Amino acid sequence: MRKLFVGCVGIGTVVVTGLWPANMSIADEVSAARELVLETLLSTQLEGVEGTEVIVSRVVMPPNTILPRHWHPGEEFAYVLEGSTILRRDGKPDLTARKGELVKIPLKEIHSAATTDQGATILVFRVHEHGKPERILVD
Repeated sequence: MRKLFVGCVGIGTVVVTGLWPANMSIADEVSAARELVLETLLSTQLEGVEGTEVIVSRVVMPPNTILPRHWHPGEEFAYVLEGSTILRRDGKPDLTARKGELVKIPLKEIHSAATTDQGATILVFRVHEHGKPERILVD
């Protein structure tokens, strides 16, 4: 499996080492994707909760990819739009999330994600400490 990691600051799209046509559908991206894509759709302060922000991202993970272990300074909610992904959490059994399923990753829980031959497209919502990095890598 390839190990990939991507970071993003602000709103935008980051593609790790490759691009494909912008008019491709999500299903086509998952089928044809050769590289990991992280698109930040929204990053805004959570009203009424000082020092907190909401980050919404679309992640396209190509087949046979594994992300390194990391954690987030907030809670993460991941909804699988296409394909499936295996959530690997320290001290807990692996959890497979398939198209149409939602998983919650608690505050600061160390985890990674992996795909099989299928790949995945995931919509990710984070309630996050404002000004902190989106993810912190773990050795």
